[in-house]
Amino acid sequence: MITDPKAVERLVEQITHQVLVALSAGESRAAGALGDACQCKDGQCSRDCVDKVRQVVAAGAARITSGLGVIPHEAGVGALIDHTLLKPDASEAQIAQLCHEARKYNFASVCINPTHVKLCAQLLKGSAVRVCTVVGFPLGATPPEVKAYETQRAIADGATEIDMVINIGALKSKDYLDVARDIAAVVQTAHSGGAIVKVIIEAALLTDEEKMIASKLVKEAGAEFVKTSTGFASGGATVQDVALIRRAIGPQMGVKAAGGIRTYADAQKMIEAGATRIGASASIQIVEAAR
Repeated sequence: MITDPKAVERLVEQITHQVLVALSAGESRAAGALGDACQCKDGQCSRDCVDKVRQVVAAGAARITSGLGVIPHEAGVGALIDHTLLKPDASEAQIAQLCHEARKYNFASVCINPTHVKLCAQLLKGSAVRVCTVVGFPLGATPPEVKAYETQRAIADGATEIDMVINIGALKSKDYLDVARDIAAVVQTAHSGGAIVKVIIEAALLTDEEKMIASKLVKEAGAEFVKTSTGFASGGATVQDVALIRRAIGPQMGVKAAGGIRTYADAQKMIEAGATRIGASASIQIVEAAR
């Protein structure tokens, strides 16, 4: 772990310089070619006017109107992906590379363990890429107060998106009040710090009825997304689970499909089923295939 602030700053400068030099030429060409030719309608700017949408996001927009089942053309698919590295042995060099890739491919966020939040916030400063981290991960079996503290600390370090795991055992025990309290503790803490929340229900461990109940509890607690999986259980996202969650929560909330999404075809199927965010470690392969 780098502890010297000057060493961290040098690392930030080196990587940021390399990324920005590579991006600046491409962005200049794209801006000149785009002009005023893009005339999107019916909430499909994210699909048809990727570069303009990217400029709006960079200026500070937190949401862009679109439609379910729409993947932006070409590199715009990156705007739906949380570029993920949650391995316990991830090194600082790997995390720095993750941030470099996220800037290059315009991913929605990097999703990393809490210990890396501060470094990612430094490396991604000035970009539209958000810093997402996990809370109560991967088991969800910590008290609400502990999850709330984890959330508070992560936001203080620079996180703007929180992916929390519910108390799965409480859900299986039908202790829905405890599940609701668990989610609400994180949502309230995150919202007070300006962060959004994606709630992981670990669908592979639940019956369809439990998935429906969990999704409705997430909605009632005021979170922004229901997320299918941690990627550490017996299974990941499925098209059936995404469609079921979408039915449970309606069209307004987000659905994040995560776990086992390795190809552009996988991502397409999830989005057609109702996913609005994709969690993947194979993010670059997905974007390259989209191109």
